[in-house]
Amino acid sequence: MKDAYILLEDGQIFKGKRIGSERDTIGELVFTTSMIGCNKTLTDPTYYGQLVLFTFPSVGNCGLITADFESEGVHAFGCVMRELCDTPSNFRMEGTLGAYLQKADIPGICGVDTRRLTAILRDCGTMNACICADPTAIDLNTVKSYAVGDAVAAVSIRQKTTYKPDKAARCRVALLDYGTKAELLRELLGRGCEVTVYPQDTPADAVLADNPDGVLLGDGPGDPKVNAQRVEQIQKLCGKKPLFAVGLGHELLALAAGGDTLKLPYGHRGANLPVTETSSGRTVVTSQNHGYAVAADSIPAQVGRISFFNANDGTAEGVEYTAFDAFSVQFRPAVSPGPLNTAMLYDRFVDRLADAR
Repeated sequence: MKDAYILLEDGQIFKGKRIGSERDTIGELVFTTSMIGCNKTLTDPTYYGQLVLFTFPSVGNCGLITADFESEGVHAFGCVMRELCDTPSNFRMEGTLGAYLQKADIPGICGVDTRRLTAILRDCGTMNACICADPTAIDLNTVKSYAVGDAVAAVSIRQKTTYKPDKAARCRVALLDYGTKAELLRELLGRGCEVTVYPQDTPADAVLADNPDGVLLGDGPGDPKVNAQRVEQIQKLCGKKPLFAVGLGHELLALAAGGDTLKLPYGHRGANLPVTETSSGRTVVTSQNHGYAVAADSIPAQVGRISFFNANDGTAEGVEYTAFDAFSVQFRPAVSPGPLNTAMLYDRFVDRLADAR
């Protein structure tokens, strides 16, 4: 392996070994605490524009498993790990993760002190970084000024597509794709929904013209506040159809309802994050991947209330709307890698639509 370096925007440099593509790359460095599911993590569209730092020390033990992909390819701009397993073992594996990263032209670095890097991000907050062959040749101002841009447009589908369940459809769901994981679609199909997936720039009038039973606002990458046009279209959906929103969709719905969002210091990314339901006091374990959150005190009392909050830092994790038929959560209900404690949210949404038919 060739030498490689990760250069942080504050000038700190860490030396390691090159994996994957040999090109340099810049992105927002974020860490995930998931111990499993690297195939799902790297192909999660929500990681678009980011360098994913795995806190678990050994990555790729199960090899390449394309059946676990959450999209057609890798959306992360690069990956950082302590150790890349080059002798994986799994009955479903189709090769090594390292070979796939090279074929997919995704840069990465291993052999670095990931514990130290994670501590820096926890203390200083998320920052930009560059994986490179020669840090002295990189303009630090270029690293500092990097911005993801319109990430949603980059990861959303281009054409409207309809998926039918194996059995007779219980209801018809319109899914607005802001960068949704494939598992969300599978959860809806498994509950007997006919799902039509719409590109992120689809006007609300076009969605309503198809007369779905309900609308799901999907997850996606980036800063929710750069999505003004999408928020405007969501406002046109409020009160017209039952809404369920997840991840970025949850943040956009809050903005559409007059709320606000904020950037978290280092985000919530992992498969074991505790969330408490306000009505029952019950705490569930969730899978999460987000760097922004709804400001808990920004939801007008006449519009809705906070339904879930993060048990670690108290940030808002869900909203129950009372001014119109909608509810939303920041976390990913029942996705892998992660627990299935919140699968009931899909049941609640689908049952509501089916009962209203």
